[in-house]
Amino acid sequence: MTFRPMPACLSRPATALTSAVLALLVFFTPGTTRAAFFTASEQHVKASLVAAEASVQPGREFTVALRLEHATGWHTYWIFAGTGYATTLKWDLPPGWTAGAIQWPTPVKIIDTHGTITGNGYTGTVYLPVTLIPPAGLKPGETVTLKAKAEWLMCNTDCVPGDATLSLTLPVSATAPVPDPAPDSMAVASASAALPRPVEGWQVEATRTGKTITLRLTPPAGVSPPAASPAPWFFGDNDFVAYDQPQGFAVEPASALVFKLTISSSAEASLKRLTGVVRTEGSWVAAGPALPGLKLDVPLMIVAGPAVAMPAGGLAGALVLAFLGGLILNLMPCVFPVLGIKILGFVNQSGADRRKVVRHGLMFTAGVLLSFWALAGALAALRAGGEQLGWGFQLQSPGFVFGLATVMLVFALNLSGVFEFGLGATAVGGGLQMKSGYLGSFFTGVLATVVATPCSAPFLAPALGTALALPAGPSFVVFTAIALGLSAPYLLLSIFPGAVKILPRPGAWMETLKQFLAFPLYATVGALAWVLVGQVEAEAQLNAIFGLTAVAAATWCYGRFAGPGTKPARARAGIVAGVALLAAGAWLGWPHAPAADDLKWEPWSAERVTALRAEGRIIYVDFTARWCATCQANKKIVFGSDEVRRIFREKKIALLRADWTNRDALIAEELARWGRSAVPFDLVYLPGSAEGRVLPEVLTPGIVLEAIGK
Repeated sequence: MTFRPMPACLSRPATALTSAVLALLVFFTPGTTRAAFFTASEQHVKASLVAAEASVQPGREFTVALRLEHATGWHTYWIFAGTGYATTLKWDLPPGWTAGAIQWPTPVKIIDTHGTITGNGYTGTVYLPVTLIPPAGLKPGETVTLKAKAEWLMCNTDCVPGDATLSLTLPVSATAPVPDPAPDSMAVASASAALPRPVEGWQVEATRTGKTITLRLTPPAGVSPPAASPAPWFFGDNDFVAYDQPQGFAVEPASALVFKLTISSSAEASLKRLTGVVRTEGSWVAAGPALPGLKLDVPLMIVAGPAVAMPAGGLAGALVLAFLGGLILNLMPCVFPVLGIKILGFVNQSGADRRKVVRHGLMFTAGVLLSFWALAGALAALRAGGEQLGWGFQLQSPGFVFGLATVMLVFALNLSGVFEFGLGATAVGGGLQMKSGYLGSFFTGVLATVVATPCSAPFLAPALGTALALPAGPSFVVFTAIALGLSAPYLLLSIFPGAVKILPRPGAWMETLKQFLAFPLYATVGALAWVLVGQVEAEAQLNAIFGLTAVAAATWCYGRFAGPGTKPARARAGIVAGVALLAAGAWLGWPHAPAADDLKWEPWSAERVTALRAEGRIIYVDFTARWCATCQANKKIVFGSDEVRRIFREKKIALLRADWTNRDALIAEELARWGRSAVPFDLVYLPGSAEGRVLPEVLTPGIVLEAIGK
């Protein structure tokens, strides 16, 4: 087995080289216990349980703390660790006892040797208080033993998981004891008194502008704020604020403390409150025990971004740029493929009645205008609700992207001649090649707008920036100018018949041009699929591809069996088959929100296997690849079982996945060690077993449950 030292403070702990050597001894030495493995590493952090009082009384709550004594240079982690994970405490109490959660002291920044902030945690000696409530039936004169298992991640330049099974025995007395003078008991009392809390009188405001939060703390009248050097620091208790980014800090008039915080790239957009602790090296209170941590839980107000500089010429200049930008949009790769359809329509109308040609141009322009107005209205409404949105925001929706890809695929197949709309469909505007009525022209304008939103043409960026920052009324005017620029060439062609007559006359060449214009649309479908890949999970990506395939099959059925001139019975069968396939494609490919999954997979590594085995956990390892059909079937069959999922949760089985989709020498080496050269390959490691148990290539829930000892 190959071990590699890994960087400290990953999302789950990496095992250091020294620990890996010890783990290697454990792995290959029969009878070696887990306690022996951690004998050396646990010296980095010594754990014990200590009480604030010398005895307990029936029914009266009291405080016990987990005492962690860190060796020089070592640290453990706070409730929101940043990198790493927080310390946990699992109690094994006598009947009738209850235990609260860990009450977290104010943390410190964890900074590595390069000066990079790597997390939030504790150094030196720290006490993590917990409130315990004994049952009312305790008898004075007895003793009680309280047990708990503590687990933590301890890091220096490398990280090592640690744990300890602890106990504390206390006598039961009828009356409350006098304060215990023992140093640890006094330290627990002091730690409890110094826990972060709100302070009456302080005014706290938090506002969000784009990716920045401004946090303002104003002290009560007549109260001086804590010393500003070193600067206070905000610790968010979730991943909303980027823990590893610099924080701006300033003291404003009236002694207000102002922080500039960066929102994390992984932050949940739905969070509406800012929660956490602000640490100072002084105290937030003038009298009494020092209070280093001010606890915050405040609403997060959304404010408009900074004013966008108006282009030269004010609003009139913005309108000129908007019109020019819309005009140039016609040449952008995302718009030009669709407008080929419109060009064919104008060619097809050469020599037709002028009024009809003008009406088609006006309907196309109306489609563009109404679509831009709808887009501007949606942006205004969402911005009023606090959303931070920009141009092309609808393409951030996987459902919209899949739907647009489906529409574009249908158009491309139509241009390729896979099917033709019948006369009935033409009558309701289905013929997008302008062989049909005015609704077809209107819909082409709508489609041109939809595909224009990912593009930002020259001159368009400053106009869009202005439109997104202006109030609703002027913003609509700017969007109108963009729409008129986009539709201007086609409106002019329809109004001036001489220009239309310059276009070539309809002829056989049109079929060749029509089929050629399908290929830019196929490229657009590919680009939309690429966008979708970045928005959904792997399984949804595959489903989307199959869904688009089913849609293509639906159009083929319609064109093959229900085309113009076919017998009614054959046409009905083709329509039914096409509709069924279209529905199946939409159902299969539509990106549904993933089901809540509390089975968390970690990347496989030999070091991680060793660390988990040292913890005494059951480990399930899945060697897999996307191109392996059996692998995908195994995952659906096994982990689609509610029983399997329930058992894995209850047993807290560690899940490791070795993804061999791309070549990986370490995975290949591990497979070779087991005498394998292909996937699927699944292993189960049971506590106390010398080696893993190899599972068959084709799995069922029963096989897996039997392997884990169910």
